[in-house]
Amino acid sequence: MINYSNLFLLDPEITFLNFGSFGACPKPIFEKYQEWQLKLEREPVQFIVNEALVELENVRKELGLFLGCCHKDLVMVMNPSYAINTIAKSFSLKEDDEILTTNLEYGACDRTWTYYCEKAKAKYVRQQISLPIQSKDVFLEEFWKGYSDKTRAIFISQITSATGLILPVKEICDEAKKRGLLTIVDGAHVPGHIELNLSELQADIYTGACHKWLMGPKGSSFLYVNKENQHWVDPLLISWGFQSDFPSDSTFIDYHQTAGTRDYAAFLTVTECLKFREKFQWNEVSQNCRKMALENGLRFCELVGSEPLAPLNEDFYGQLFSIPIIVENPQEFQKKLFNDYKIEIPVAVQNGSSYLRYSVQAFNTQNELDYLYDSLVDLKKKGYLLSSGK
Repeated sequence: MINYSNLFLLDPEITFLNFGSFGACPKPIFEKYQEWQLKLEREPVQFIVNEALVELENVRKELGLFLGCCHKDLVMVMNPSYAINTIAKSFSLKEDDEILTTNLEYGACDRTWTYYCEKAKAKYVRQQISLPIQSKDVFLEEFWKGYSDKTRAIFISQITSATGLILPVKEICDEAKKRGLLTIVDGAHVPGHIELNLSELQADIYTGACHKWLMGPKGSSFLYVNKENQHWVDPLLISWGFQSDFPSDSTFIDYHQTAGTRDYAAFLTVTECLKFREKFQWNEVSQNCRKMALENGLRFCELVGSEPLAPLNEDFYGQLFSIPIIVENPQEFQKKLFNDYKIEIPVAVQNGSSYLRYSVQAFNTQNELDYLYDSLVDLKKKGYLLSSGK
């Protein structure tokens, strides 16, 4: 039997239940990352000017196969926030235009769209979604109530950050096409977490992290834009790819691939991530983790007197589970879990509610979830964790 803890570099003194925030890099992947960094430093000029560009194309080809899309529709970016900024800044918003989203989105992306909508005197419509979600149909009915004849595009997470829920993005993309709307999907948590086939999903624009559930080094993500929309997506940074002296067959790649001097090592390590997944049959590993995350959810909710945020099935849950909690100071509560119990776990605040979100990855055990449970029991006795009274 594989000891998955030995594959990672995490501090064994910490109960690490926060894989969702930044991931964690297994040793073989991290070693490959360092190899690329060393290769860069041994001959920086040849590597950056010539070799890295060839290797980047190989990465995009492998990643494209994994994601179910053409590699020429992919560019590597530092993180999904960078990708969404690229799209929001490029999108031609006019006064009174509307971007339809939910009230469950990631805070950084909410801020991005709010900024550019305010600048254009457009409206960022954060449609209210009732929690707990009763069903996909109810979710979709609530979501589309935010639509109007001024709606220009849909922005939505496939897996939410604070609530950890999988949203019915395929159904939204299908309906959006019928209404002639552009779809922009934040899939930061998706690659390596749940199945993703971009050709089947048919989102116009999609971004995902490679440094989360694909377990790559920090600062490695992708932006996918279908060919119909690539012409209006400007790079955040104008560099040598604009009016290139040596243009490729893709202006999209030329514009976005060159962004000044940077360390390509994190991008180039993505192929090692895909090899690692295949070697250790990670789809099966991930499925086992999803099962553990889901099977433990109800007892945590019962402990604090709350309800699960959606029906307890894999339509809504992956390897994340968020427990609605009531605490006087969420930040202090999170610090107490870390400082007093050595548990690394986030406490997210969204729309005035607090959520304790655990992640289950290969190295996590039932004993660790039991330890979290016992720690919460202790904190409840001490008055730090309040009951909702439900």
